[in-house]
Amino acid sequence: QVQLVESGGGLVQAGGSLGLSCAASGRTFSNYAMGWFRQAPGKEREFVAAISWGGRSTAYADSVKGRFTISRDNAKKTMYLQMNSLEPEDTAVYYCAATQNYGSTKAFEYNYWGQGTQVTVSS
Repeated sequence: QVQLVESGGGLVQAGGSLGLSCAASGRTFSNYAMGWFRQAPGKEREFVAAISWGGRSTAYADSVKGRFTISRDNAKKTMYLQMNSLEPEDTAVYYCAATQNYGSTKAFEYNYWGQGTQVTVSS
């Protein structure tokens, strides 16, 4: 089992920045590739970004490419998502998740999930 807890969400104006963290406990964090997803009201959960086990490889949804940066610190068992140039369309609950399939954009391929953290971007 891997337990994941997100933090860092909040309210920010359009054009601003926020940083999210995902703290892991339980089984070896470095055994898992990780990802961020988000879900807006009335919409399906969508892929945001993924990072490989060691952090050398990353992948992004087109909608966030160039604005968001995913990273991880295996010694701290923590993953991060730095979000810059935020837009109202980025408003959603953000979830971190763990998988053994790096780069997957499909939520069903992720085995463990956090409880989510709300990000609200005002216009």
